[in-house]
This record gives sequence, structure tokens and C-alpha cells, in this order.
Amino acid sequence: MNLKTNSIGLEKKPKDTTVVVAMSGGVDSSTVAGIMKKEGYKVIGITLKLYDDNKEVAHSKQCCSGQDIMDAKRVAHKLNIEHKVFYYQNKFREGVIDNFVESYLKGETPIPCIQCNKTVKFNDLFQESKNLKADALITGHYVKSITNQNITDMYRAVDENRDQSYFLFNTTREQLNYLRFPLGNMRKAQTREVAKKLELNVADKPDSQDICFVPNGDYVSVIEKLRPDAFKKGNIKDTVGKVIGVHDGIVNFTIGQRKGIRIASSEPLYVIDINHEKNEILVGSKKKLIKPSINLKDLNLLADKKYFNNEIYVKVRSTGKLIKAKVELKNNFATVKLLEDEFGISPGQACVFYSKNSKGYKVLGGGWIKK
Repeated sequence: MNLKTNSIGLEKKPKDTTVVVAMSGGVDSSTVAGIMKKEGYKVIGITLKLYDDNKEVAHSKQCCSGQDIMDAKRVAHKLNIEHKVFYYQNKFREGVIDNFVESYLKGETPIPCIQCNKTVKFNDLFQESKNLKADALITGHYVKSITNQNITDMYRAVDENRDQSYFLFNTTREQLNYLRFPLGNMRKAQTREVAKKLELNVADKPDSQDICFVPNGDYVSVIEKLRPDAFKKGNIKDTVGKVIGVHDGIVNFTIGQRKGIRIASSEPLYVIDINHEKNEILVGSKKKLIKPSINLKDLNLLADKKYFNNEIYVKVRSTGKLIKAKVELKNNFATVKLLEDEFGISPGQACVFYSKNSKGYKVLGGGWIKK
């Protein structure tokens, strides 16, 4: 006798299905835990302690802080589910913070949230969930997942303003088949309504906005604390190679930046390129930011290469739009020819691939922008 597929795509009754919910202490992951509990699953909540709080960040809008751990504990108590806290500060420092700093020193613009998902969240937490013999790992990400015959595909969320698929492109196929994202078909307002009905203390909690270890968005102060030697003066040049100013360190700049250049000009100047080997900043007009093609490294593909014979959409930064493109794959590298204009493409950012079908925009994988 075949069992009906449950709400997370497994042929088991909810009461016989154990799920681990990654609980950050925010409204999204807390609501997911509540949904799973209400549907009758055996729920284990896990919260990660990723960094040590200090007075500077105590009141900032960040995730994974000490207050968030307490909020997660209160939610778990309210839902009457098992709750565990894992202390991953060292792993987080090595896998995320050190990478973040080194990336800026190379003139790149890093995305620590992708590194965090790749390392401690979907690597270590994935293994911890397996050790607990859980059937699935559930998160509060706004990503739509569709599971068929134990194969899970990732799509952009229904709420495109909340979609987080860009941050999850580096998920492996094994991890994706194990992960579930219940909020992918919901909008944020609906999530808060569910939280209120469940009487969760975080129903009206503000969203985290900052990178968790960067107080008030001031990434320069983090680098200054960890690598004070990184701030070396250098030249600012125009597009013909003329020195037109001096900077106090390339870590103060990102591709596409307009403010903070402090050079008088008849037209607005933008950071066009950062040469870390020469310790130089190149500036020019906005149109100089448009690039016809980009090179990617360290690809992670979640779909068969045949998909790349058809029309592809790419996203080159988290707040960017989907752009039509042609993608040429070669081993672990790719060349992406952009068929629409996009500004401020920076090494260190990710380029994520999508294809469109009747179910929405499917994530095909992606890679890191090299040049």
C-alpha cells in the first residue's frame, strides 16, 4: 500500500517524519517551525551561535545575535519542540569572516551570506541534521522548492521582493534534495499573520538588515579591526590612465560606487575598476560600468547542461534584476554574454542562472564573478 506524499514531498505520515528547523530567532524561521509542528511533524529546532556579541551590535538589526538565540528558545518553548544551540564561532570566523576580509583586500565585493549558507548552514548543519536522523532540513528562506520522486528543484519565491534564491545557488544537489523551504509560496505579510495566529513572540519582530558581524553596515570598521595594515594610500586614475586623486585604501571602494570618491568633475564619477596589485582605483562615467560579458569561476550546477541551450536569465547581484543572457560552460568556468545592460558588476559577487517554465524561474546553479 502506497502512502500519500506529505506536505514536504515525502511518502511518510507527518507523525512519522522528523524534521530539523534552522531557527535564527526571526519571524520567518519561527513561523516555519510553527507550521511544521501544527502539521504534525516531529520538529527539532536548531539555532547556531555564529559570532560573539559586543556592545556595538547589541541594538543593530542583525541575525544570529544573543537576543536572537533567546527568541528562538522562547518560540521553541511555546511550540513545545526540542531545541538545540550549536556554537560555531570558530567555523564561522574561518569560513565566512576571514573570506570576507580577504575578498575586499583583493578588490572584490564579497557576499558573506552565500559563504555562510555554503559552509556552516548547509554543510555543518546539514550533517548535524543527518546525525539526528532527520528526514529533512527546513529553513525560513523565501525560495520555492518542488520535490518530485525525491528530487528537489529550486525556484524563485512567489514574493519576488523577498526571493533569496540568489543566496542559495551554491547549494549542492545532495543538500537541495534534503532541504525544504515552506515559505516559498507565501508573502511576508502572510508569514507574520501565521506567526500571530500561532501566538509567537516574534510575530512583529523587525527583519534583520545588516550582515550579522558588520555593525550598522560599517564593513570598513570590521576590516580595520581585523587587518589594520590594509589601509594603504594609492592613486585614483581616470579611464585614460591619468592620476586625478589619492585614496586611503581600496577596501573603502566597491565597483559602481559614486559617493565618497571626493574628486571634482563635470560629470558624476563612478568606481569602474579596482586593481589590488597596483593599489589603484579607476573611475569614469556611468556608461563605463556596462559590461557585455563576464567570466565566472567555481561553478555549481543544479541542472543538466541541456538547459543552457535555451534562453537563460542571470542575476549578477542580490538586488539586481533578471537579465537575458547566453551562457557558455567549460569545465568549472563559464562565459556569460549579457543581452541587456547592467551596471556595477563586480568580481566577488555571484552570477546565478535561471530558466523559465510553467512553474516559475528555476535555479540552474551559478558561479563567482572572476572578471
